[in-house]
This record gives sequence, C-alpha cells and structure tokens, in this order.
Amino acid sequence: MAVIKKKTWPELFGEIVAGRKTFDLRINDFEIADGDTLVLEEWDPKTKLYTGRTIEKKVGYVFKFKPEGLTFNDPKEVKEKGLQIISLL
Repeated sequence: MAVIKKKTWPELFGEIVAGRKTFDLRINDFEIADGDTLVLEEWDPKTKLYTGRTIEKKVGYVFKFKPEGLTFNDPKEVKEKGLQIISLL
C-alpha cells in the first residue's frame, strides 16, 4: 500500500477535518488505489505556503473516468451545469 501526499486548500481541508467532506476529486495525474493512504497537506494559495496542518485518510474506493466517457448525460448539459460526486454513507 502506497502513501500519497497532496495539497489541499484551507476551505476543503477544514471540511475534511470536520468530517463533512468524505471524498476527494482530483485530476488523474498520479497513481492511487484502494487501501493506499492519502496524506492531505493544507496549502494556502494566498501565501503559497503549506500551513503545517496535515491529515491522513485511508482510500476506500477510487473511481477513475474521463468526461468524454460519461454517457449518462448530454455533453452540453454537463458543460453547462457541471458534475457532482455524491458520497453515500
């Protein structure tokens, strides 16, 4: 099992710490798999510095997709309205 470190902006970091954000949406530019550990490091985009706060989360499931592979919606509607990822508890 791998340990992967990624930046997270303060607003999102706070939601993860509070337990309200139980998912993470990322560009698929790195390898990650079920069972890996994701270390999220709070990054302040205003100062362009890490704040020193981190949180570790075990990866339960990874769903990888490309927008053109989404066949359940009209591409125009997806572009206009965007997408949602819904975590089910």
